Amino acid sequence: MENLLNYYFIMKKRFVTVLLACSLAGGLFAQQPWFKDKDLTLTGAYYYPEHWDESQWERDFKQMHDLGFEFTHFAEFAWAQLEPEEGKYDFAWLDSIINDAVGRGIKIWLQASYGNPIYEGGGTPYLKGGWPTSEEGKTAWNRWVEAMALHYKGKVYEWEIWNEPDINKEQIKDYKSLTDLNIRTAEIIKRIEPDAKIAALALAFADAEFLEKCMQDFKERGKLELFDWISYHQYVFRPEDVYPKVEKMRQVIQKYSDHIKLWQGENGAPSKGYMGGALGAYQWSEVSQAKWALRRMLGDHGRDIATGIFSIADMNYGGNDAIKKKNVKGLLETNEQNQVVRAKVVYYAVQHLASVFDLLQHSVDVHRFEVKTDYPYSLFAYQDEKSELQSFLIWYDEATPTNFNQPTPVDVEVAGGKFKNPVWVDLLTGKVYKIPAGDISKHGDKYCFSNLPVYDSPIMVVDQSLIKYE
Repeated sequence: MENLLNYYFIMKKRFVTVLLACSLAGGLFAQQPWFKDKDLTLTGAYYYPEHWDESQWERDFKQMHDLGFEFTHFAEFAWAQLEPEEGKYDFAWLDSIINDAVGRGIKIWLQASYGNPIYEGGGTPYLKGGWPTSEEGKTAWNRWVEAMALHYKGKVYEWEIWNEPDINKEQIKDYKSLTDLNIRTAEIIKRIEPDAKIAALALAFADAEFLEKCMQDFKERGKLELFDWISYHQYVFRPEDVYPKVEKMRQVIQKYSDHIKLWQGENGAPSKGYMGGALGAYQWSEVSQAKWALRRMLGDHGRDIATGIFSIADMNYGGNDAIKKKNVKGLLETNEQNQVVRAKVVYYAVQHLASVFDLLQHSVDVHRFEVKTDYPYSLFAYQDEKSELQSFLIWYDEATPTNFNQPTPVDVEVAGGKFKNPVWVDLLTGKVYKIPAGDISKHGDKYCFSNLPVYDSPIMVVDQSLIKYE
């Protein structure tokens, strides 16, 4: 895209990242509860310190900070490691991680998960395993949750319960055992930390019918107020295919609660084809991975869904895990020793997106936009609060992201548009192009952009004064 349709390249340097992480006052753990409506977290990364050597934790949190992420989610595999012997808890390694993350202004979303095999019926410590079912296992789980909540009281305010229980096709048939797990866990956390915010279910699939069963049980037991979010994952090859399912889930939630929101808790695409984990059966490349991440994150954000990207780095799983091949959804490439080799294309693409996230807070009605094209597309528009200048993002969304970049020019008309010196931004590469004067016109209150290059990765039209360069 170096000479994209005669657009003139302004600068070949990438954006300076505008970090979204909040600064902390009064020490590492002096913060107040997060996630108030006025500053709800927008984006972050899943992290699995249990799979990494301690010497690499600092490296990874620095990368999250440099990306502009606001939160990190971890402790998914933690119970068995935090309680290696019955009744003996070792929080030292988790303390170290939390201190490092919070010290960099990164918020913590802690997960209570998986099982602990030292107890009979205590569940299994890996993906697709079962949650505690015996009275001994349930009692041990409750003690561990209480110990963790007490240990991090005043330090951690955001929690998620279990992970992808619905991929265990046998145990999930007894869905009330899952709702009971969520209720017991949330009650313990809330008793110790009343200001805690809790995400329930952490579903692998955006299944509105299953969600309805769980919401009905929560309601019948009078426990809906325990939860602030329903989290879900739902990997799909074409990012936009998830939203009809998500809308059905949103309708179910609104039927039962006026305060619970959706959280897309985990998603990402591989950088190579036919590797481990979800979405493996496609010939992915680093380019299509980056396009996928941008489309999913912006699609979530435009629909008022908090979003996370999986994962900060490629990872190898344990021998007992359901995923046998290396999972290459990381923003950072790793070798077989889990050492980071380099940053991938998606790392920089996400960094470019983070640099403009502050401009994407006040939405504009997209019905004011007329896009003259025969191809399916996604479009979201925003207005800067201070300058009142507008910007919009657009991409073709007909198919799974491709491994090549082939723009097609379109005309876009904006009724009531407010633009001063708009430029064309490619979020994939971080490059900024001047829009030729002959391709911008104004008729009354209508702005017309002619020959605007659009392809299957988000581009942004934004005023040059609102973005920063190296």
